Amino acid sequence: MSSIKQELINMAKGAREASRRTLSVSSSLKNKVLKEMAGALLKKKEFILKANKKDIKKAESLGLSVVFIERLTLTEKRLEDMAGSLIEIARLKDPVGETIKAWQASNGLLIKKVRVPIGVIAIIYESRPNVTSDCIGLCFKSGNSVILRGGSESLNSNLAIYEALSSVIKKHNLPCGLINIIATTDRRAVDELLKLNNYIDLVMPRGGEALIKKVVELSRIPVIKHYKGLCHVYVDKYANLDMARNICFNAKVERPGVCNAMECMLVDKDIAVKFLPVMLERFKDAGVEIRGCQITRKFAKSIARSTEKDYHTEYLDLILSVKVVKNLDEAVGHINYYGSGHSDAIVTENKGRALKFLNGVDSACVYVNASTRFTDGHQFGMGAEIGISTDKLHARGPMALEELTTYKYMIYGKGQVRT
Repeated sequence: MSSIKQELINMAKGAREASRRTLSVSSSLKNKVLKEMAGALLKKKEFILKANKKDIKKAESLGLSVVFIERLTLTEKRLEDMAGSLIEIARLKDPVGETIKAWQASNGLLIKKVRVPIGVIAIIYESRPNVTSDCIGLCFKSGNSVILRGGSESLNSNLAIYEALSSVIKKHNLPCGLINIIATTDRRAVDELLKLNNYIDLVMPRGGEALIKKVVELSRIPVIKHYKGLCHVYVDKYANLDMARNICFNAKVERPGVCNAMECMLVDKDIAVKFLPVMLERFKDAGVEIRGCQITRKFAKSIARSTEKDYHTEYLDLILSVKVVKNLDEAVGHINYYGSGHSDAIVTENKGRALKFLNGVDSACVYVNASTRFTDGHQFGMGAEIGISTDKLHARGPMALEELTTYKYMIYGKGQVRT
C-alpha cells in the first residue's frame, strides 16, 4: 500500500471517529470556537498574507491569468471578511437536533424527524483560499468532520489558514480529526480519496469543469456538484433600461472570475435598438470582449460572431456572449438549453412575465430585477456556503448549515409491538 493511500485512510478514519465523538458538542461551545477561529485569522494575518504572497508569486511565474490570480489573492480586507463569515456562522441557529416534523401515528408511536450531521465531508476545490475557512466553519457548526483538498496553486495559503484554525480546535481539546487538510500536491491523492466510501459520506468538488467531471467519474462516494456557473440575464421588452444596464454591468464586470457572474446576456428584440448601443459601449470601456449574434453585431462592427461553443462556455473572464431573442419564450428556452442550472435573471417591470420566467427557468437561483452576483451564502444570510449546488438532490443552490445536515427518525413508544 502506498504511503499516500495509507495516510488518507488514517485521515478518513480519524475524521469518522471525530464526527461521532462530537455529536454531543453544545451549540454554545461551537459558537465560542467559531468566534475564536475568527480571532485567530486576524491574529495570524501577517503569517497568512506572507504565505499567500508565495502562492501569488508562483502563479505569476506560471503565467496564470489575471482573473485566476485575483481569485487567489488575499488582502487584509478579505481576511476580515473571512473572519466576519465565521462570526456570522456563530450567530446562526444550530440546525443539529432541530425537529423538522413530529406526529403521532395511528399505532400510538410518536415519530420525530430530526436534523443530524451528514458525518464526514470531503471538499475538493481550486484557487480561492477563503473556501478553506468557510468550509471549516460551516462543517464545524453543523457537526461534520471535513477533509479539505485545495488546489496546488493555493497550497501555502490554505495550510496557513488551516494552521490558524486548527490551533483553536486543539485549544479546546476537541478531536483533531474534525478538520483535516491534504498537504500533498500529488494528484494521486484525489484518486485515492474518492475510493474511501467506508469513511467519507459526501464529496463536493468546487472548481473547473474538468475537476468536477473527474470527481463524478471516479468517486465511490455520493457527490454534490458545484458545477459551472453559466449564468444569464434576460433584458425583457418591459425592462427599465437604466436598471437593466446597471444589473448587466454588475453581473459581468464587478468580479468576472466567479461562478455567479453573467456569461450570456439575452436582449428582447423590441428594445434592442434602445438598449444595446449604450450597453455595448459601456462594456467596451470596461474592457469586455463581446461575442454577439448577427443582430448584435449590427450595433458594433468590432464584435466577433458568437458560436454554439460560446453559448456553452463559462468564460470566467471579461468575455460575454450577447444574443437578441424574439420573445420571453425564446429566452427561457435558451437558458434551459445552454445554462448550467446555477443563476439566471430577468429585468422587467411586468409582474406576469417575471412570474413566467421564475416558473419556467430550471435553475437553482432565479432573479427578478437583481444581479446574479447575489448567489452567495453570505449574501443570502447563511453566513457562508460550502458551494453552490447545481444538483437537485439533496441540496440545491447555496449549501450552508441546513444543507450540511441529513435527518433521522426518532420514535417513542409505550410498549407497542406489531401484530
